[in-house]
Amino acid sequence: MTEIKVIQCPLAQAAGKIVALAGEAGCRDNIFIVYDRNVAGIVERLGLEAKGTLAIDGTEESKSFETVALICRWLMDLGADRNAFVLGIGGGITTDMTGFAASVYKRGVKFAFLPTTLLAQVDAAIGGKNGVNLDSFKNMMGVIRQSVATLICPEVLETLPYSQITSGAAELLKTFIIDDSGNNYDKAVSLLSQVNGAEDKTGVLKKNARQFQSLIAAAASVKAGIAGRDPEEHGERRFLNLGHTFAHAIEKNSRERIGHGAAVSMGMILAARLSEELGVAARGLAGGLEADFLSCGMPTRCPYGIESLAEAMKKDKKAEGNIVHFVLPVRIGQVITRDLTVEEVTEALR
Repeated sequence: MTEIKVIQCPLAQAAGKIVALAGEAGCRDNIFIVYDRNVAGIVERLGLEAKGTLAIDGTEESKSFETVALICRWLMDLGADRNAFVLGIGGGITTDMTGFAASVYKRGVKFAFLPTTLLAQVDAAIGGKNGVNLDSFKNMMGVIRQSVATLICPEVLETLPYSQITSGAAELLKTFIIDDSGNNYDKAVSLLSQVNGAEDKTGVLKKNARQFQSLIAAAASVKAGIAGRDPEEHGERRFLNLGHTFAHAIEKNSRERIGHGAAVSMGMILAARLSEELGVAARGLAGGLEADFLSCGMPTRCPYGIESLAEAMKKDKKAEGNIVHFVLPVRIGQVITRDLTVEEVTEALR
């Protein structure tokens, strides 16, 4: 069992907690900050003294080994030693690259994350997967190495456009489709549907901030629990890939014009359809999920035929030869894994 620390706190308390974490790790005076240049205001509000700060582009195009090398050179130029403590601030792309760089710099230094998107707070910044893309194939290079902690501060979501909320909503609902022990799937759909149907979406979301924060905390707890019990992804952790094999193929086909959250939303519907066709799920699951997702403002229809997704799926990092590990939903709160050939999937969904 690996302990994965997720800390919920106001942004005003985050700096103190980071200094304390760095001190516990023996790195109190060696903090370095890597952040998405779009969240410079959050870095300023954090008010944390650091030996250096580096702004990077948190985009899929920049999610590459070249950016990781840039971060490592920056650390080297600043004289960062084995006792460095690297803090990544931004969305999942930024935390992925920061974690990867910290994992390989001088064979590994301590790091922590302060995720600034919903998607990162409930998924990407938790669990120790740190990777980058290779020739537009998702996360083909990377390591599994746990951060010291992930700090989740509710205020950082307040300025996000609603499109960023719906993007993260896909991972939020995915988590509760896997584990619905708190009946959180229905709670999340109800809240997100209410927000999506409102003219003042931001206002309704702020009005229900406490409930929203509770759902984020629950999803983060589920992710941390699964990843902690199966850090190397030999069993249970594979469940977290629900919808992702399809999603990565969709992103590849779109040349990243379709974002990750939207692709995961479409991918989960395809996974549910596949589950029905294989007799794993009862008829109606895919239709029910699609209705829920649409009510939350999430896209559900993949613009590509299954044949056009097949080649990208064969090169998915979860593929072993012609076999791909698929996650299939059985019902809300239960999923299974199934090893299938791309041809079997194509035939079922044709």
